[in-house]
Amino acid sequence: MTDKSKIETGFERMLFASRWLMAPMYLGLAIGLGMMTIIFLRELVYYAPQIMDLTAEKAILVMLTLIDLTLAANLLLIVLFSGYENFVSKLDIGDGADRPEWMGKVDFSGLKMKLIASIVAISAIDLLKRFFEIGDPNQDPLVVQKEIYLLIIVHLTFVSSGVLMAVMDWLGSKSKY
Repeated sequence: MTDKSKIETGFERMLFASRWLMAPMYLGLAIGLGMMTIIFLRELVYYAPQIMDLTAEKAILVMLTLIDLTLAANLLLIVLFSGYENFVSKLDIGDGADRPEWMGKVDFSGLKMKLIASIVAISAIDLLKRFFEIGDPNQDPLVVQKEIYLLIIVHLTFVSSGVLMAVMDWLGSKSKY
């Protein structure tokens, strides 16, 4: 083996090992998932005793908030598992009945699609929550109108981005390079 190939091999091994620098980031996401769980439980504990006093609209807003938090946590979990398996190392946890079916099968393209789909769903829920707040006497109607327009623009931007990413992935899968 020549000196150049030893240097090159050592460099390539170092580059390959550098993927482990991502591991603390995935640990941070796992901690973030725990934080989301605490926030979810805090909301649930806060509103559960009020159930008899909630109006139907307020109950729907509470449920949308819980759904929003759940979708965000699902997104976090997908990024956590898929990112770790795609970029760091395979999870050696066996193929038991408890293992989610999608684990180990979501590639980077699939991860992007799941990510944008979750963002679109979260955006839609936030928009729906804001629609439910229309008519609140404590809100300035002009401010609410501007907020809703901005939320619609942001939501449509997410939807358009998702469609464009799906088209790019589809075109990429059809190309032969």
